[in-house]
Amino acid sequence: MATILDMRGQACPIPVVKANQTLAGMSQGVLEVHVDNPVAVENLRRMALQKKLPVKVDQPESEHYIVTIPVNAPVEETPLPEVKDCSCAAPGHLVVAVDTEIMGRGSDELGRTLLKGFIFAISRLPQPPRTVLFYNGGARLTVEGSPFLEDLRNMEQQGVEILTCGTCLNYYGLTEQLAVGKVTDMYTIVERLSGAGQVIKP
Repeated sequence: MATILDMRGQACPIPVVKANQTLAGMSQGVLEVHVDNPVAVENLRRMALQKKLPVKVDQPESEHYIVTIPVNAPVEETPLPEVKDCSCAAPGHLVVAVDTEIMGRGSDELGRTLLKGFIFAISRLPQPPRTVLFYNGGARLTVEGSPFLEDLRNMEQQGVEILTCGTCLNYYGLTEQLAVGKVTDMYTIVERLSGAGQVIKP
């Protein structure tokens, strides 16, 4: 039976570190590591070769790779080879962070119009972002009555993760009015930002 590590969404070098630690506790069996970018695959392959272990890579779907490492004898935890930075190299791994109801400085009325256009443009990207984060004033964009809901729901239907800071919703008294996506916490916000290939803010 395979030991499975689902490292999708984890920034490097976390996948290879976890795999190294898991292998150190194995004497027989198969380790399967699921990752979401080719740089993590390369790092895992180099680690396996360093340990003189066979390695196989499958890609069942876009941005989903399964790295399989069979083990037939006890494996020691060894120093890792130099790893490449997945967060900068992962193609298509875009996170959008929205912390305001307006875009830019000057006229607030113009800023709201610009932000509406920004969210619309994001929703129409050929390759949509993986996650859109809303916090502080941006939390108002995901609640009932928001003029942004149609575009955000379109993104959610495409598989985009829509996350709104729960502390922020509570602060503004909007917890019960969330209309799209899910409530999240600061740990998850930091995790999504640190694991992104690219972060943009309006």
